[in-house]
Amino acid sequence: MPTIAAPMTGAVRPLGPKGIASGIDKRPHDRPVRLTRTGFERDAQGDMRHHGGPEKAVHHYARDHYPDWQDELGPLPLLDHAGAFGENLSTAGLVEADVAVGDRFRIGSALVEVSQERQPCFRLNLRFGVADMARRVQHSGRTGWYYRVLEEGIVAAGDRLNLVDRRAPDWTVERLWRVLYVDTLDRDSLSAMAELEPLAEGWRNTARERLRRREVEDWKRRLEGD
Repeated sequence: MPTIAAPMTGAVRPLGPKGIASGIDKRPHDRPVRLTRTGFERDAQGDMRHHGGPEKAVHHYARDHYPDWQDELGPLPLLDHAGAFGENLSTAGLVEADVAVGDRFRIGSALVEVSQERQPCFRLNLRFGVADMARRVQHSGRTGWYYRVLEEGIVAAGDRLNLVDRRAPDWTVERLWRVLYVDTLDRDSLSAMAELEPLAEGWRNTARERLRRREVEDWKRRLEGD
């Protein structure tokens, strides 16, 4: 299984021309960091309503995607190192098609479980200086994913991400992305998603609401901001 270069955390800093509070700017640690139920110590979020919390304690983004973004966006210094997407963990050799909701990984002495896909928001537009960056991430499927923390522990640079259990191997993050953003009103898939026990409750509610209303929620504000 892949190794992490280093756990990454970020303080809340102003982002964009309006100085929106954000913790998206993550920096690597060369010393071990404690991972708690709500994320790494010294990590912070500027908007706790939509970011952070137990179901989004750790954000993982594949380093494998960086060359694709460089090809698409051109040379950006932000893409010269991990952390561009606000990730806490960066690895090579593990992408959305390889990871499933409910997968459990031992990393250092902590135990984490995949809880949901990353839902991109307009802060990525500000971070990259690209007006539609959040929409590009959503459209590409190169979104990353989140973990909940089942056992707290210590994580350090060079730790392996060891898979110890697969609770729903058919529900890869890639499949979840397809239901959320491509085949958005596939009733059979939505029904299965609503009953997917390892999936974060917020996403299960999204599936139930789509089934009830027979329409997709509005993404505009999340992707573009106010």
